Amino acid sequence: MRKSQIKAKLARKEVALCTLLHGVDPSFFELTSMMGFDGIWMDMEHHGYSVETAGTLMRAARVGTADIMVRPAKGEFMRMGRLLELGAQGVMYPRCTNAAEAREVVRWCKFAPLGERGFDGGNPDMPYCTMSIADYVRVANEQSFVIVQLEEPKAVAIADEIAAVEGIDALFFGPADFTVLSGVPGQFDHPSVMKAIETIATAARRAGIAWGTTCSGLEHAKRLIALGAGILCHGADIIMVKNGMEEIQRQFATIGFEFNNALNGSGEHYSQAVGKSVKSAVAMVSSPQ
Repeated sequence: MRKSQIKAKLARKEVALCTLLHGVDPSFFELTSMMGFDGIWMDMEHHGYSVETAGTLMRAARVGTADIMVRPAKGEFMRMGRLLELGAQGVMYPRCTNAAEAREVVRWCKFAPLGERGFDGGNPDMPYCTMSIADYVRVANEQSFVIVQLEEPKAVAIADEIAAVEGIDALFFGPADFTVLSGVPGQFDHPSVMKAIETIATAARRAGIAWGTTCSGLEHAKRLIALGAGILCHGADIIMVKNGMEEIQRQFATIGFEFNNALNGSGEHYSQAVGKSVKSAVAMVSSPQ
């Protein structure tokens, strides 16, 4: 069974860096993993590909060293077990509302005595019935990780209760959904966002677990690390490809090429806005009270 890079880093009090892949070409998962990222965020909450396709992408990632951090949709407890069997090192569960839901996530992600995950063994994570049942159950519990996302204001308000659930390895703040659900979509410098960052960081520290979030760039990452973040996610393949194509257009426009670009503006404003506003939020959280 593969050891988790993310869990190893968290145990050493180091920061894990993940990136998000939207596409379903195994080459991108293979490439990213071979380049040595700590984790690949596989998003099955917002994308429509099948569990079978997910398994193919995970297989490609096993050529390298990156963990697969898979996000199912809210309430997909039975799917989580299949994703772990296919080789995901960890689950990032979205929209966790309260401690009871967090316990359900642990219940279906972990084998007894910590949870009630069903046993099979004939899949890549064991792998393929090559371990004793006792060893497999023990190592699977040790090497898999469970992250719960706090994206609702009411969930952030009880972050301490959620963080205290046995089996939760990290809290993960979702700033975009938080602003939408708070009625201030895209206002990442809103006081409620600032308070949420402080609340989650404090709850994780009290519980002795990690916390993380997305980051817009190097300076933003430094500020989050200074606040104690243990898991950072930066970048997405679709944005990287788009930015690369825009750079080609900028360069070739200087020698007379024109482009009938049907997209309405650049995505750069989004990441810049996030970085600027969260800088303000972190500054406020870091200032003496």
